[in-house]
Amino acid sequence: MIDIGKYIEMAINWLTDHFASFFDALSIGIGGFIDGFQHVLFGIPFYITILALAILAWFKAGKGVAVFTLSGLLLVYGMGFWEETMQTLALVLSSTCLALLLGVPMGIWTANSDRCNKIMRPVLDFMQTMPAFVYLIPAVLFFGLGTVPGVFATIIFAMPPVVRLTGLGIRQVPKNVVEASRSFGATPWQLLYKVQLPLALPTILTGVNQTIMMSLSMVVIAAMISAGGLGEVVLKGITQMKIGLGFEGGIAVVILAIILDRITQGIAGKKNKK
Repeated sequence: MIDIGKYIEMAINWLTDHFASFFDALSIGIGGFIDGFQHVLFGIPFYITILALAILAWFKAGKGVAVFTLSGLLLVYGMGFWEETMQTLALVLSSTCLALLLGVPMGIWTANSDRCNKIMRPVLDFMQTMPAFVYLIPAVLFFGLGTVPGVFATIIFAMPPVVRLTGLGIRQVPKNVVEASRSFGATPWQLLYKVQLPLALPTILTGVNQTIMMSLSMVVIAAMISAGGLGEVVLKGITQMKIGLGFEGGIAVVILAIILDRITQGIAGKKNKK
C-alpha cells in the first residue's frame, strides 16, 4: 500500500514548523488587504453602492442588467443580508486581485516559454480538478481560521483560468503583427505592453470573469473555516436545518454572481468590439 497522504502531511507539517514567521507575515499582509476592501465597502452607504453598481451595469451590460442589479441588490438589502453581501464581495474582489497579480504574469510566462507551458499545464489541471474542500486543510494549518485562509484557498482554486486564458490570448496574437513590431525596433517589453497585451485583452478579461465566478463559489465553501459572508448564512441554514434561511442566502449569492458575471462579460464584449 502506497501511503501518499502520509508524505503530504509530513511536507505540510514541515512547512508549518519551518516557515511559521513567513506565514504570519503573509497572513498580516493579506488580512490588511481584505480589511481595506471591507472598510471601503462598509463605509459607503448602501444606496450609493447600489446606485453605482446599477450605473456601471447600465454602461457595461445594458439597461436590462442595470434594472436587475438595482432590484436584486434592493432585495438583498430587504432580506437583511447587506453586510454579509459586502463581506462576500470584499472576499471575492481581494481574492480576484491577488489571483490576477499572480496569474497574469504566469500566463505571460507560459505564452513565451514552451517549457514553462508544458510544466504548468498538469499543475493547472491539478489545481482545477482537486476538490475545493481539500484546499481548506493546508489553508487552516498555515493561517488558522478566518478570512485569510479562505482567500488563500480561493486563490489556488480560482487562479488557473486567468493563467490559461492569458497565455492563450498572447499566443493568438497574429505573428505578422509581432514580426512587424519587432521590425520597427520594438523591445520585448514594448512588444508585450503595447502589442500583445492590448490585443489579448478580450481573452484575458474572459479569464478574469471565470476567476471571479470561481472565487465566488469558493468563498461560499470557505465559510466552513469562518471566512464569513453569505457562505456563513448558507452554512447556518444547512447545519441548523433552517431551509428558508439557506435559500435566502443562496438567492443573495446568485444575485451577486449574476451581477458580477454580466458586468465583466459586458466589459469583455466591448473590448472585443473594439
